[in-house]
Amino acid sequence: MIQHTFINELQEQQNKEVTAYYLVAEKEIREGKNGQFMRLRVMDRSGSVTGYVWKDFLKVAEEFGEGDVVKIRATVQNYKGQIQLNISQLRFADHSEYDPDLYLTRSKIPPEILSERFFSYVDKVENTFLNRLLRDIFEDKDFFALYLKAPAAKSWHHNYIHGLIEHTVSVASICEFVSSMYPVNQDLLLSGALLHDVAKVMEYSAKPPIEFTDLGRLIGHLSLSDQLICEKARAITGFPEELLLHLRHLVLAHHGEYEKASVRLPQTLEATILHLCDNLDAQSIGVTQLIEAAPKDAEWTEFDKLNSRYYKITRV
Repeated sequence: MIQHTFINELQEQQNKEVTAYYLVAEKEIREGKNGQFMRLRVMDRSGSVTGYVWKDFLKVAEEFGEGDVVKIRATVQNYKGQIQLNISQLRFADHSEYDPDLYLTRSKIPPEILSERFFSYVDKVENTFLNRLLRDIFEDKDFFALYLKAPAAKSWHHNYIHGLIEHTVSVASICEFVSSMYPVNQDLLLSGALLHDVAKVMEYSAKPPIEFTDLGRLIGHLSLSDQLICEKARAITGFPEELLLHLRHLVLAHHGEYEKASVRLPQTLEATILHLCDNLDAQSIGVTQLIEAAPKDAEWTEFDKLNSRYYKITRV
């Protein structure tokens, strides 16, 4: 087995040839000025990079797809401040040739610490019904094992193992801080923060590359989360309908805009704050990940397709 060259080490190999096994996150054949070429986005647990195959690729392209690992021989190039691979050879790689753990990106925070922080916020919810609801959902050991491992997104933010709980803990932390500044129902807001993405457990597969499940594509985590909350709440004797209504609104409105797949626009103070806190963490981590993936001497990040912009890297 060849020694693996991590993607975050490629900037030190500029103008050199490398041979490595990478997982294919994206694969497409494009039309260029001189004919067709193949563009790949390959990854390992340290990051991802774009690679190009300019000729003799049509046959080999049929032998692998997104989610497969390929063996690549390529020259590392710096194009307009961005590292990319000029691929001269590639082939499908058999499972016996590589270590699957090389492609599992994880949170930098240990899962046991994330779990401790998560349940500390559950403990802070004093409302008897909301606290019971949270415990009925998250103290289910089988469910929490899936929740702890789940990513929070496919590509933009927290798109790694333990990403969902890391994002949730951060949103709860921001909401707790904000609740000291505005006249909100803190129990309701914290419960919404802890539950807003709960069904991402069902929306994404927690294996590389992260991909939507059929349930995630066809239904989505907002509706799935609402369904789970309703089922659990109605199993709790006397759970107030008005309280459930407000909690459901927090979840269904947390994307903030119809254009961003929100089921409803935020129409309470708590829903407005949850949307803003959720977006603050998601956008901040998304930009941070772009900055961390940039070469050491880069002045700008790669293009952010979601927000249609580059980001200047601050070096002051």
